[in-house]
Amino acid sequence: MDPELLKQLANEKMPFGKYAGRYLTDVPIAYYVWMQNKGWPAPPLGPKMALMLEIKHNGLSGLLQPLRRDGRD
Repeated sequence: MDPELLKQLANEKMPFGKYAGRYLTDVPIAYYVWMQNKGWPAPPLGPKMALMLEIKHNGLSGLLQPLRRDGRD
């Protein structure tokens, strides 16, 4: 896994919808499942959301928290 991509995932915010302005890591898995069924947005956001779904599904989202610029745990 590319460390730079993980940093991007940890610090990117949702640009639209119900969770606009929230970090991708803070968006609930149910939203990602819903979005997968609806159809992912165009790149670069869509592939990042798909990766976040995989990370959350496998219980690994906590690994991204230390990469946040705001230092939130």
